[in-house]
Amino acid sequence: MDGGLAGGAPPTRSTRRFVDLHCHTSASFDSLAAPAAVVRAANARGLTHLAVTDHDRIDGALEAARIARVEAPELAVIVGQEVRTRDGDLICLFLERSIPSGLSASETIAETRAQAALVGIPHPFDRFRGSLHASPALVELAREVDWVEVHNARVMLGDGNDRAAAFALEHGVPGVAVSDAHSVMEVGVAYCALDGDPSTPAGLLAALPAAELVTGRATYFVRAVTPFAKLVQRARGRGRGRIASAR
Repeated sequence: MDGGLAGGAPPTRSTRRFVDLHCHTSASFDSLAAPAAVVRAANARGLTHLAVTDHDRIDGALEAARIARVEAPELAVIVGQEVRTRDGDLICLFLERSIPSGLSASETIAETRAQAALVGIPHPFDRFRGSLHASPALVELAREVDWVEVHNARVMLGDGNDRAAAFALEHGVPGVAVSDAHSVMEVGVAYCALDGDPSTPAGLLAALPAAELVTGRATYFVRAVTPFAKLVQRARGRGRGRIASAR
Protein backbone atom coordinates (compact mmCIF):
# COMPACT_ATOMS: atom_id res chain seq x y z
CA MET A 1 0.00 0.00 0.00
CA ASP A 2 1.25 3.46 -0.83
CA GLY A 3 0.08 5.87 1.81
CA GLY A 4 -2.56 6.54 4.45
CA LEU A 5 -2.72 4.93 7.84
CA ALA A 6 -2.21 1.47 6.40
CA GLY A 7 0.92 2.51 4.54
CA GLY A 8 2.88 4.40 7.18
CA ALA A 9 3.07 5.36 10.84
CA PRO A 10 -0.36 5.69 12.45
CA PRO A 11 -1.43 9.19 13.45
CA THR A 12 -1.35 10.26 17.05
CA ARG A 13 -4.72 10.56 18.70
CA SER A 14 -5.13 14.15 19.84
CA THR A 15 -7.75 16.77 19.13
CA ARG A 16 -7.69 15.69 15.49
CA ARG A 17 -10.07 13.01 14.30
CA PHE A 18 -9.21 10.46 11.62
CA VAL A 19 -12.25 9.36 9.66
CA ASP A 20 -12.79 6.78 6.91
CA LEU A 21 -16.29 7.37 5.54
CA HIS A 22 -16.64 4.33 3.24
CA CYS A 23 -15.83 0.76 4.27
CA HIS A 24 -17.37 -2.68 3.68
CA THR A 25 -17.66 -5.89 5.69
CA SER A 26 -18.77 -9.42 4.90
CA ALA A 27 -22.37 -8.19 5.04
CA SER A 28 -21.68 -6.87 1.52
CA PHE A 29 -22.01 -9.16 -1.48
CA ASP A 30 -18.40 -8.39 -2.50
CA SER A 31 -16.43 -8.57 0.77
CA LEU A 32 -15.25 -11.30 3.13
CA ALA A 33 -13.98 -8.94 5.85
CA ALA A 34 -15.60 -9.87 9.17
CA PRO A 35 -16.95 -6.84 11.08
CA ALA A 36 -14.78 -7.70 14.09
CA ALA A 37 -11.64 -7.81 11.95
CA VAL A 38 -12.52 -4.49 10.31
CA VAL A 39 -13.00 -2.85 13.72
CA ARG A 40 -9.69 -4.17 15.02
CA ALA A 41 -7.83 -3.01 11.92
CA ALA A 42 -9.35 0.49 12.07
CA ASN A 43 -8.49 0.81 15.74
CA ALA A 44 -4.94 -0.51 15.31
CA ARG A 45 -4.29 1.93 12.45
CA GLY A 46 -5.32 4.97 14.44
CA LEU A 47 -8.72 5.77 13.00
CA THR A 48 -11.06 7.47 15.43
CA HIS A 49 -14.20 7.11 13.26
CA LEU A 50 -15.16 4.48 10.72
CA ALA A 51 -18.30 4.50 8.59
CA VAL A 52 -19.36 0.95 7.74
CA THR A 53 -21.31 1.25 4.50
CA ASP A 54 -22.24 -2.20 3.25
CA HIS A 55 -24.19 -2.55 0.04
CA ASP A 56 -27.96 -2.37 0.58
CA ARG A 57 -27.97 -3.30 4.29
CA ILE A 58 -26.87 -2.10 7.73
CA ASP A 59 -26.61 -5.28 9.80
CA GLY A 60 -22.82 -5.46 9.35
CA ALA A 61 -22.51 -1.85 10.48
CA LEU A 62 -24.65 -2.49 13.54
CA GLU A 63 -22.50 -5.49 14.44
CA ALA A 64 -19.31 -3.48 13.95
CA ALA A 65 -20.68 -0.70 16.18
CA ARG A 66 -21.53 -3.23 18.90
CA ILE A 67 -18.07 -4.79 18.73
CA ALA A 68 -16.34 -1.41 18.82
CA ARG A 69 -18.20 -0.37 21.96
CA VAL A 70 -16.78 -3.42 23.75
CA GLU A 71 -13.38 -3.98 22.15
CA ALA A 72 -12.34 -0.58 20.81
CA PRO A 73 -14.07 2.24 22.69
CA GLU A 74 -11.71 4.81 21.13
CA LEU A 75 -13.21 4.00 17.72
CA ALA A 76 -16.65 5.35 16.82
CA VAL A 77 -18.44 3.29 14.17
CA ILE A 78 -20.93 5.25 12.08
CA VAL A 79 -23.81 3.12 10.79
CA GLY A 80 -24.10 3.66 7.09
CA GLN A 81 -25.10 2.05 3.82
CA GLU A 82 -24.08 2.19 0.19
CA VAL A 83 -27.49 2.41 -1.45
CA ARG A 84 -28.02 1.36 -5.05
CA THR A 85 -30.46 3.78 -6.63
CA ARG A 86 -31.83 3.74 -10.17
CA ASP A 87 -29.44 6.60 -10.95
CA GLY A 88 -26.29 5.23 -9.28
CA ASP A 89 -24.89 4.63 -5.81
CA LEU A 90 -25.18 6.94 -2.80
CA ILE A 91 -23.58 6.72 0.65
CA CYS A 92 -25.94 7.32 3.59
CA LEU A 93 -24.61 7.78 7.13
CA PHE A 94 -26.04 7.88 10.66
CA LEU A 95 -28.87 5.53 9.75
CA GLU A 96 -31.30 3.92 12.15
CA ARG A 97 -32.84 1.67 9.51
CA SER A 98 -31.86 0.44 6.07
CA ILE A 99 -32.75 2.45 2.96
CA PRO A 100 -34.46 0.34 0.25
CA SER A 101 -32.64 -0.20 -3.04
CA GLY A 102 -34.14 0.72 -6.39
CA LEU A 103 -35.49 4.18 -5.61
CA SER A 104 -34.41 7.20 -7.59
CA ALA A 105 -31.49 9.17 -6.18
CA SER A 106 -33.82 11.99 -5.09
CA GLU A 107 -36.18 9.53 -3.38
CA THR A 108 -33.22 7.92 -1.62
CA ILE A 109 -32.04 11.30 -0.36
CA ALA A 110 -35.54 12.04 0.94
CA GLU A 111 -35.62 8.70 2.77
CA THR A 112 -32.22 9.52 4.27
CA ARG A 113 -33.25 12.99 5.41
CA ALA A 114 -36.33 11.48 7.06
CA GLN A 115 -33.87 9.81 9.44
CA ALA A 116 -31.97 13.10 9.96
CA ALA A 117 -29.06 11.34 8.28
CA LEU A 118 -26.38 12.50 5.84
CA VAL A 119 -25.75 11.54 2.23
CA GLY A 120 -22.75 11.70 -0.09
CA ILE A 121 -21.84 10.69 -3.63
CA PRO A 122 -19.32 7.84 -3.91
CA HIS A 123 -16.89 7.48 -6.85
CA PRO A 124 -19.14 9.62 -9.10
CA PHE A 125 -17.04 9.27 -12.26
CA ASP A 126 -15.85 5.67 -11.98
CA ARG A 127 -17.16 4.06 -15.17
CA PHE A 128 -16.63 0.55 -13.84
CA ARG A 129 -19.03 0.71 -10.90
CA GLY A 130 -22.56 1.85 -10.10
CA SER A 131 -21.68 5.53 -10.26
CA LEU A 132 -23.77 8.59 -10.99
CA HIS A 133 -21.65 9.81 -13.93
CA ALA A 134 -24.25 8.78 -16.52
CA SER A 135 -27.19 10.29 -14.67
CA PRO A 136 -28.64 13.54 -16.01
CA ALA A 137 -29.56 14.30 -12.40
CA LEU A 138 -25.93 14.50 -11.19
CA VAL A 139 -25.70 18.31 -11.27
CA GLU A 140 -29.04 18.71 -9.50
CA LEU A 141 -27.95 16.18 -6.86
CA ALA A 142 -24.91 18.29 -6.03
CA ARG A 143 -27.31 20.72 -4.35
CA GLU A 144 -28.81 17.95 -2.20
CA VAL A 145 -25.77 16.05 -0.88
CA ASP A 146 -23.31 16.70 1.93
CA TRP A 147 -20.04 15.60 0.27
CA VAL A 148 -18.49 14.07 -2.81
CA GLU A 149 -15.77 11.42 -2.77
CA VAL A 150 -12.92 13.24 -4.53
CA HIS A 151 -10.46 10.46 -3.70
CA ASN A 152 -11.78 6.93 -3.63
CA ALA A 153 -8.84 4.56 -3.15
CA ARG A 154 -10.53 1.95 -5.34
CA VAL A 155 -10.80 4.07 -8.47
CA MET A 156 -8.40 1.96 -10.48
CA LEU A 157 -8.38 3.34 -14.02
CA GLY A 158 -8.96 6.68 -15.67
CA ASP A 159 -9.36 10.16 -14.22
CA GLY A 160 -12.42 9.51 -12.04
CA ASN A 161 -10.93 11.05 -8.90
CA ASP A 162 -9.67 14.14 -10.74
CA ARG A 163 -13.08 14.67 -12.32
CA ALA A 164 -14.79 14.21 -8.93
CA ALA A 165 -12.49 16.82 -7.37
CA ALA A 166 -13.26 19.29 -10.15
CA PHE A 167 -17.00 18.59 -9.83
CA ALA A 168 -16.98 19.14 -6.05
CA LEU A 169 -15.05 22.39 -6.42
CA GLU A 170 -17.34 23.69 -9.18
CA HIS A 171 -20.48 23.01 -7.16
CA GLY A 172 -19.17 24.03 -3.75
CA VAL A 173 -19.56 20.59 -2.14
CA PRO A 174 -16.99 19.36 0.41
CA GLY A 175 -14.68 16.65 -0.88
CA VAL A 176 -13.61 13.59 1.11
CA ALA A 177 -11.00 10.84 0.78
CA VAL A 178 -12.11 7.28 1.55
CA SER A 179 -10.66 3.78 1.42
CA ASP A 180 -13.81 2.07 0.10
CA ALA A 181 -12.21 -0.92 1.81
CA HIS A 182 -13.49 -4.37 0.85
CA SER A 183 -10.74 -6.19 2.72
CA VAL A 184 -9.10 -5.75 6.11
CA MET A 185 -5.84 -4.72 4.43
CA GLU A 186 -7.48 -1.66 2.88
CA VAL A 187 -9.09 -0.17 6.00
CA GLY A 188 -7.80 3.35 6.54
CA VAL A 189 -5.61 3.48 3.43
CA ALA A 190 -7.31 6.81 2.60
CA TYR A 191 -9.16 9.00 5.08
CA CYS A 192 -9.99 12.51 6.28
CA ALA A 193 -8.23 14.28 9.16
CA LEU A 194 -10.73 16.58 10.86
CA ASP A 195 -11.05 18.96 13.76
CA GLY A 196 -14.22 18.88 15.84
CA ASP A 197 -16.47 15.95 16.64
CA PRO A 198 -17.67 13.94 13.62
CA SER A 199 -19.67 11.56 15.83
CA THR A 200 -22.95 13.29 14.95
CA PRO A 201 -24.41 14.50 11.66
CA ALA A 202 -24.05 18.14 12.70
CA GLY A 203 -20.49 17.63 13.91
CA LEU A 204 -19.40 15.87 10.71
CA LEU A 205 -21.04 18.53 8.53
CA ALA A 206 -19.26 21.29 10.44
CA ALA A 207 -15.87 19.58 10.13
CA LEU A 208 -15.93 18.54 6.46
CA PRO A 209 -15.18 21.89 4.74
CA ALA A 210 -11.76 22.11 6.42
CA ALA A 211 -10.89 18.41 6.17
CA GLU A 212 -7.35 17.37 5.30
CA LEU A 213 -7.48 14.53 2.76
CA VAL A 214 -4.99 11.67 3.00
CA THR A 215 -5.02 9.99 -0.38
CA GLY A 216 -3.44 6.56 -0.08
CA ARG A 217 -4.23 3.64 -2.32
CA ALA A 218 -4.19 -0.13 -1.95
CA THR A 219 -2.25 -2.27 -4.40
CA TYR A 220 -3.92 -3.91 -7.39
CA PHE A 221 -3.18 -7.27 -5.77
CA VAL A 222 -5.22 -6.37 -2.70
CA ARG A 223 -8.14 -5.19 -4.79
CA ALA A 224 -8.04 -8.40 -6.83
CA VAL A 225 -9.54 -10.16 -3.80
CA THR A 226 -12.95 -8.67 -4.63
CA PRO A 227 -13.87 -10.98 -7.57
CA PHE A 228 -13.05 -13.97 -5.37
CA ALA A 229 -15.22 -12.54 -2.58
CA LYS A 230 -18.13 -12.14 -5.00
CA LEU A 231 -17.85 -15.81 -6.03
CA VAL A 232 -17.79 -16.97 -2.41
CA GLN A 233 -20.74 -14.79 -1.45
CA ARG A 234 -22.72 -15.93 -4.48
CA ALA A 235 -22.09 -19.55 -3.49
CA ARG A 236 -23.44 -18.69 -0.05
CA GLY A 237 -26.59 -17.26 -1.63
CA ARG A 238 -25.57 -13.66 -0.92
CA GLY A 239 -25.14 -12.37 -4.45
CA ARG A 240 -26.47 -8.94 -5.36
CA GLY A 241 -29.83 -8.93 -7.09
CA ARG A 242 -30.90 -6.68 -9.91
CA ILE A 243 -33.10 -3.65 -9.49
CA ALA A 244 -36.01 -2.93 -11.73
CA SER A 245 -35.89 0.03 -14.09
CA ALA A 246 -38.35 2.85 -13.56
CA ARG A 247 -41.44 2.55 -15.70
